Amino acid sequence: MLAAGAARRFGAPKQLAELDGRPLLEHALAAIAVVPAFDRVIVALGAHADEILATVDLHGAIPLRVADWDEGQAASLRAGVAALAPHADAIVVTLGDQPRLGSETIARFAALADGPAPAARATFGGVPGHPVLLTEPLFDAVAGLRGDAGARGLLEQAGALDVECGADSVLDIDTPAQLDALRRR
Repeated sequence: MLAAGAARRFGAPKQLAELDGRPLLEHALAAIAVVPAFDRVIVALGAHADEILATVDLHGAIPLRVADWDEGQAASLRAGVAALAPHADAIVVTLGDQPRLGSETIARFAALADGPAPAARATFGGVPGHPVLLTEPLFDAVAGLRGDAGARGLLEQAGALDVECGADSVLDIDTPAQLDALRRR
């Protein structure tokens, strides 16, 4: 799970923003914790790591401090894949700012690990998002990723399978207005 960003658009540590009495990040971690397909879950932290570790129930996830988190999403992805790759044939990448992403959707991506595609990504009304499945043939390529685009280009090159997850699903929370809208639902 990627949760290392400084949340500049949000204006505060969004990982700690309250939703239904719990930090936003905790909702995302709770959803992934109940998926039986995973041997281990890593949460990549950077900005606000100390505050997150003191506040958020990680639900068994292993915290991974990403030293170069401020480079962008690719740094967190590289660190997470490097930590998991020696033990994994496939990795499902989720985001810490997706509090309504259900465990059923996450499990759906874990089940695709044995499929013919080397990668898969969620789409929401045709818009690419997370979760993302990466299989072992792509792990080395992740090491070369840079910037804030994550694996977008790599997924396109690999011919990732697009998995529609519903146009009305919450993609992620980037602004206080988006969080307020979610609270009103």
